Amino acid sequence: MHELSIALSIVDVAAEAAERQGGGRVAAVHVKVGRLSGVVGSALASAFALAREGTPLEGAVLVVEDVPAMAYCPACAAGHDPGDMVMLICPACGRPTPDLLQGRELEVVALEMDS
Repeated sequence: MHELSIALSIVDVAAEAAERQGGGRVAAVHVKVGRLSGVVGSALASAFALAREGTPLEGAVLVVEDVPAMAYCPACAAGHDPGDMVMLICPACGRPTPDLLQGRELEVVALEMDS
């Protein structure tokens, strides 16, 4: 379960960021997880619950924002959801859409601190 190693990294990043902001208790960590990132949001949340124990983030909540995949078709000049296909094909014109605009995200985007 690679989500546990990712959760441990999130705890480290969030703890360092909280320390730079003067400490305090972290109430929530917000992350974006792209559909094509290979990370399962619910598994990450479970792993985070384990990873936070005994750290400055103990009791913090992980808020996962699922990011859908979005590809860009240069022929149609439009974005579209490529679905779960391995080949990125534009549903409007049938041409390849090699530019994936979003869907691979795995990033900490915000911390909520208690006052």
